[in-house]
Amino acid sequence: MKKWILLLAALFTVSLLAACGGEEASSEDKKEITIGATSGPYSDMVTKAIKPGLEEKGYTVEVKEFSDYIQPNNALAQGDLDANLFQHKIYMETFAKQHGMELSEVIVVPTAPMGIYSNKFDSLENIKEGSAIAIPNDPTNAARAFQILVDAELITLKEGTDPLTVSEKDIDKNVKNLQFKPIEAAQLPRAVESVDLSAVPGNYALAAKMDLLDALQLENMPDQYRNRVVMNTKDVDSQLAKDIKAVVEAEEFEKVIDEEFKGFGKPEWMK
Repeated sequence: MKKWILLLAALFTVSLLAACGGEEASSEDKKEITIGATSGPYSDMVTKAIKPGLEEKGYTVEVKEFSDYIQPNNALAQGDLDANLFQHKIYMETFAKQHGMELSEVIVVPTAPMGIYSNKFDSLENIKEGSAIAIPNDPTNAARAFQILVDAELITLKEGTDPLTVSEKDIDKNVKNLQFKPIEAAQLPRAVESVDLSAVPGNYALAAKMDLLDALQLENMPDQYRNRVVMNTKDVDSQLAKDIKAVVEAEEFEKVIDEEFKGFGKPEWMK
């Protein structure tokens, strides 16, 4: 009887060690992964520019598309995704704080910039005095629109203004006496038909089948507004994170961007 007890104890110990070893291998050497992205250019970027490189490293990659900006982070936090691509730094940090999540960026990627579009003028030099320009009605994107106008020398800002929080009250000189028309960001592509100018965020421009290169001026986008591959903070030093970073930094990734994503602004590390 004693021999049987010793044998069962030994078998239990071996099974327990094997199970623990298997869990460690599966978490560290996981090769079947899911990356989430919003439908459109960023799911295309994962599929065309990131997935092939990961497959060469031995991964099986599923790309899951989302139609909103909430579920990709919820799915990541719940473990349904291994990484996602759709958000910029400010959104990531704000969302994580509001929802008690720990999210971290792996690497910043080329991003569709906001642009000034017009069906009435073919250049910023030809804009008439008092022209109306539609701008996003949310503070973050409005600040981006005003910064484009600064770069185009159509407005100047009061000394000491933070470029990330610019609003109409911060304008010092309005060279062409532009009239600002705040509207919902999703309506800005349509506004090109009804106002003189429209400041359209890149994702909405692409969704409306607009050509980024048709913009009279594209945003010189700060990296804070560029999208990034995001993972749970606990996984940001994993082998998968290192491999994603290596794929995005590879020459083949940039080649696909140059061929398939014309007009996308590259982050500082790619310049």
